[in-house]
Amino acid sequence: MNLNNVDAKSSNAETILIVDDHPSNLQVLFALLESSGFRVLAVQNGENALQIADTALPDLILLDILMPGIDGFEVCRLLKAKASTQNIPVIFLTALSETVNKVRGFELGGIDYVTKPIEHRELLARIQTHLTLKRMRYSLACQNQQLQQEIYVRELFEQQQALVRKITEKIRDSLDEAQILQTVTEELVRVLKADSCQIELYDEKLTVATVVYEYIKEAPKYHGKVRQVTVPIYQQLLQKIPSQFVNISRECSFEGVQHTKLACPIFENGGSKGILGNLWLLRPKEAVFEELEVQLVQQVASQCAIAIRQARLYEASQQQVKELEKLNRLKDDFLKTISHELRSPMSGMQLAIQTLDKLLQSEYPHYKSSKFTRVLEIFTHAARRHNRLIENLLTLCHLDVKAEALKPELINLQILIPEIIQSFSVRVQSQQQHLVVDLPPKLPLLNSDTATLEHILVELLTNACKYTPSGETITLKVALTDTATQISVINSGVEIPPSEQTRIFDQFYRIPNHDPWQHGGTGLGLTLVKKMAEVLGASLELESTAGQTKFTLKLPNQHY
Repeated sequence: MNLNNVDAKSSNAETILIVDDHPSNLQVLFALLESSGFRVLAVQNGENALQIADTALPDLILLDILMPGIDGFEVCRLLKAKASTQNIPVIFLTALSETVNKVRGFELGGIDYVTKPIEHRELLARIQTHLTLKRMRYSLACQNQQLQQEIYVRELFEQQQALVRKITEKIRDSLDEAQILQTVTEELVRVLKADSCQIELYDEKLTVATVVYEYIKEAPKYHGKVRQVTVPIYQQLLQKIPSQFVNISRECSFEGVQHTKLACPIFENGGSKGILGNLWLLRPKEAVFEELEVQLVQQVASQCAIAIRQARLYEASQQQVKELEKLNRLKDDFLKTISHELRSPMSGMQLAIQTLDKLLQSEYPHYKSSKFTRVLEIFTHAARRHNRLIENLLTLCHLDVKAEALKPELINLQILIPEIIQSFSVRVQSQQQHLVVDLPPKLPLLNSDTATLEHILVELLTNACKYTPSGETITLKVALTDTATQISVINSGVEIPPSEQTRIFDQFYRIPNHDPWQHGGTGLGLTLVKKMAEVLGASLELESTAGQTKFTLKLPNQHY
């Protein structure tokens, strides 16, 4: 047996290293420990002891103090000074019984003494005790490490969920893509303790990716950097697969600096067309991203996709609004122009009809009983209808600026309404309709624009007369509430289908001919009434059920 390096092997046994310069002592201890089930290593000097301890890492060392060369105290000091061997328990074997030597041994890191001559049962008991303590310390350290890991994972999870909530709230509260994504880069660097975070977006053809948002603590900035998608890593990202790697080639490095990089694709669900860009995180090359961290980045990337899509949809909708406003202005300009162009010829036509009527009366005193009368009536009716259409178009075009031209004055509804009703009495009687006025005995003066209010009521009564069947009733009713003066025009015997009620105020809209409301018209009357009500700061509401239709004008109370 070579006592300079003796190894008795047992696959599951704990390892004990014996260091003693006397071969006889080694042989006795070797046999004792091996028979007790230990794996035994034996050396005769301090130099070999240090070498074997560093490579074999025994579970316990029995160390003789008095040895030539490096003595046991120095061996113990060197063992405790090295990280790989400092936790190995050392039991000194010595014939020295002085207290000062024992104290020195404990100060150097020894855990126990066994005095020569050695009592075997005592030695085995001390070995078992210290191995048990070592196992317990190791188990406690493992449990503590596991607990620390669990705490770290829990704290990381809570931080991640807080980050996801923060980003989700940003998306909910804002449509500012730049603000949301810049917050993402800063928060990911903070939570994941990364060196930097970048968000790059693809062009429409997915050929290049440009860094548009970034947050970097201590590194060159890459904002605006354009990267060619031909780099192999992008082929994986375009398949919506995250990638983590350490760059070893120039094509994957940023300014030649090596990092651990996590690249996570930003995409919408469904199809390759949903690919929007990538989220990059950089750490020192030795610091990998754990699975939980990768999951967080994927969650955040998903939120980024939502933010980008919402911002782009909002931008597109705003552009559509601008286009619609432009088209609406063009339409109004067209209506205004065409109305002015038509007004002159219609005025000339009406004048010609009036002149012809006078000529016929002077030349043919009895022409009123002839067919000429019917022809002139047709001309006159057509001219008035077209002139009314032109007037409505012009009124519609000018309503947007009419609010500035309003002339509010005190209006006595007890006087105004009877005057308006009087002009309809003949028409109602000729159409065999009934006209009812319901006015409270006392009404306060109303502060509003008389001409506009009168126009609204005349238009509503005109519609009621036009569409109310013979034998039915038209009612004009005034009521006061705490907040408004309500003027209602109600006609019985006719009902607007629910499907048509939402469109009744649209420009040029007329209910289809299969409906009872199949009289001719321009489709602008109620549109004008609605807009004039808005100009007055009032509202116009429609109710049509149970064979009755009611339009209610609600004027905010400004009584005097």
